[in-house]
Amino acid sequence: MPRKLLMPMMLVGLLGALAWMPLRQAGWLPHAAPTAVDAGAAPAVRSFSPSSATPVLRPASVRAVPALSPLRRGFEDSTDLFAYSRHLVALAAAGDADAMWLLSLVQDHCAGYAADPAGYAQDTRVIAGLELSGSTAMVAARQRVQQRCGRFVPQDGFSLPTLITQRTQAARAGSLAAEAALLAMDQPLQRDDDYRRDLVQRVLDSEDPFAYLAIAPVMGTIGSGQRDTLGEVSGSELSEIAWRIASCQLGMDCSPDGSMMTNYCVNGGICSQDASQDFTTFARDAGVPRQGADNVDDMVGTLLAPTGVDG
Repeated sequence: MPRKLLMPMMLVGLLGALAWMPLRQAGWLPHAAPTAVDAGAAPAVRSFSPSSATPVLRPASVRAVPALSPLRRGFEDSTDLFAYSRHLVALAAAGDADAMWLLSLVQDHCAGYAADPAGYAQDTRVIAGLELSGSTAMVAARQRVQQRCGRFVPQDGFSLPTLITQRTQAARAGSLAAEAALLAMDQPLQRDDDYRRDLVQRVLDSEDPFAYLAIAPVMGTIGSGQRDTLGEVSGSELSEIAWRIASCQLGMDCSPDGSMMTNYCVNGGICSQDASQDFTTFARDAGVPRQGADNVDDMVGTLLAPTGVDG
């Protein structure tokens, strides 16, 4: 079955790069080539044996913030992220850690558009005029971003330092997702291995889909060789996909028109030509070799199921 991609590239190996793609497109990060993946072979998959030095999977504790609270739901449902962000600013000023985190998501999602609205619109028109296979999906995704981010302008000052500052404030106020995102951006609150190990454990215990998604990039090839601190589901392209699929199963919006699928299409040129595919279906179709499907299923199961280990 042919891969349903707008451009001839593999999904695996690109997921981590896409975590900062809006900022990179806006010129705030250097362009870094993703790890090459042989399209004709399955990526190497590490052995996932238990280790006493790695975080222990335990039954999840009660969530501090509901996964689908109205405030969180607003990030996906709002057709006007400028208005939504004004609401978040007021809550953040009152010390709401989740509002601080969600504000950083708005900044990240809209950064590419806000840097040059006119140029963004022109690029969309050019893509539409090319009439390439799959360009319809790309144009639709770009139009969703333009509609939702349309009131932001360059003067709003979305920048990498601003994003890091926003997420640092959110993390210090108690947002686990922001703390996880900082680790994935190589800007952790602390640099020692014990802290990293504890953070991964707290994400696992939380069952917070935003935290699972935020930490996913560092669980890919970026974390290769760090299983002693990052845990057993880390170090490969497939492990990163597993964390993202786990976030979907915990309640993250992974729908065809959701921000996750939109970001992959707009910022990475990775667009499904099947408009009905959610992230889980698309990732399995386009990014997971047939030989790796069982491995991904096992990893997702490990992330979501308690092991019965006490402690």
